[in-house]
Parts: sequence; C-alpha cells; structure tokens
Amino acid sequence: MRSYELTSVTGERVPVPDPDRVVHLQFRRFAGCPVCNLHLRSFAVRHAEIEAAGVREVVVFHSPADELREHVADLPFDAIPDPDRGLYVEFGVESGPRALLDPRVWPAIVRGLVAGRLRRDKLPANRPAGGRFGLPGDFLIGPDGSLLASKLGAHANDQWSLDEMLALTRPAWVSLAQRT
Repeated sequence: MRSYELTSVTGERVPVPDPDRVVHLQFRRFAGCPVCNLHLRSFAVRHAEIEAAGVREVVVFHSPADELREHVADLPFDAIPDPDRGLYVEFGVESGPRALLDPRVWPAIVRGLVAGRLRRDKLPANRPAGGRFGLPGDFLIGPDGSLLASKLGAHANDQWSLDEMLALTRPAWVSLAQRT
C-alpha cells in the first residue's frame, strides 16, 4: 500500500500508515449523516480502549472541510475531508442508491435522527456535498503499510462495530510484538 499524508479538518497532518500504530481508516458518508454520527459516537465514548489497543482512528468523509468541521468538532479522532472522493476511489469505496434502500439501514436512520435531535446536533445540509448515497468502508492498516483487514459496506449501516474492529487488531499486535 502506498503512503499518504492526509490533512484533517483541524489542519493536522495524518500519516497513513502510522509508523507506530495500526490505523483504522473509516470511510463514512456526508457531514451530519445520522447513521455515521450514531456509529462514530459509539467509537468516541470508547476512545480510550481504541488507544489502549494501539489503534489510530482516521475517519474520511466526502464533504468539504468547512461543511465537515462543525459536525466532527467534538470527536476525539482525526476527520479527513475528501470532497473529490479521491481516497474513496483508491480504496474502492462506492456509492449507490442501495446505501439507503436496503431495509437493514432504516432502523439506524431513525435511531441516528432521534439521537441527533436529543443531542441537538446540527442537521446535515439539505443537499450534502457528494450526495446521500455513499457506502461505508473500513480498513485496518499496519504500521508497515500492510492491509490487515477490510470491509466494504453493502448499505449505509454496514460497517464494523468497535468490538469487531478491536478483535481484528489483536492478531496484528500479537504478530508485531513477536517481531520486536
């Protein structure tokens, strides 16, 4: 895998791969996406566990930085704007109507909307940059740039849970520890 130096919405340089940690590179949809927000909040509340496992969370959105910034300001990990979808194309993360038409996503949409209203989250744009049909993608990238695991979502709520992601990182760190 090639190396990337991404720029977060805060201007921080984000190396992928990270020479010291496994990177969980998440591809989400648009800024303010209720399903994405619900998912990312589940990672945010357990961020200490993620760091303890030696994982760096990096989340990519197909929204421009100015639209994304206010929706991710309270997340404890890096958020990367990719409005041209260059990274999405490189990693094979697609979009299509099945993102929202699959009935398995509908309960998450409702839960995400209700949770967002209770938190008084800012609503997404009526016409979000890049559209509403993005599909999720998850990638675990080792410090050496190797692809440890990946998942391309079939619908908007088809991504790894935090527990699934952590379980996938354990063999990588056992292997890395044995080499040193």
